[in-house]
Amino acid sequence: MTTPPLLLATGIDKAYGPTPALSGADFAVRAGEVVAVMGPSGSGKSTLLHCLAGIVRPDAGTITYDGRELTTLPDTARSSLRRTDFGFVFQFGQLVPELSCVENVALPLRLKGERRKNAEAKAAEWLTRLEVEDIAAKRPGEISGGQGQRVAVARALVGSPRVVFADEPTGALDSLNGERVMELLTDAARDTGASVVLVTHEPRVAAYSDREVVVRDGSVRDAEWAA
Repeated sequence: MTTPPLLLATGIDKAYGPTPALSGADFAVRAGEVVAVMGPSGSGKSTLLHCLAGIVRPDAGTITYDGRELTTLPDTARSSLRRTDFGFVFQFGQLVPELSCVENVALPLRLKGERRKNAEAKAAEWLTRLEVEDIAAKRPGEISGGQGQRVAVARALVGSPRVVFADEPTGALDSLNGERVMELLTDAARDTGASVVLVTHEPRVAAYSDREVVVRDGSVRDAEWAA
């Protein structure tokens, strides 16, 4: 790579009981880069993402984020990073049903101790940016799937994360809504300088990335990093 990676994984192994999910996986992403992690269902894509994000601790290998070794950090430190430096977009949004859309977006800021008024003002700005300001007061059960994913993208970006992890973010959407969500996600991430690790099995979604990495049977070789 021409510049050092912001997030680097080397030789990652992870098994669930006797079943290997990852075997010697290598991966890297630079600051501001969008990388698509592709592969069929069950190939280990989501496990790789969970390891990179510090949600799951690998059985072997190293993961370094901005010079810090994630695999040796205590759980509290990794949880703190997920609040301050990482953002997440999941396939089904995973919005809190009891909260309004603006409250959902503001939630990461509230968890970091920001005052409600300030947090919701920033959340409202992101809802406008994601073209869903008209649903700010509605709850997740009152909006469409496409609107919900835009809210989820706003929630992922409101805290100015350095890395956004997106796990099949368009998997529950039709093609038109999926295309718009990807446009908004990648444009917003590039505008803010965030890196994006995008897990998908759809070529049309991966096309929004700067480059693609393929996972097969738990093994991935990041050719650009290796070079």
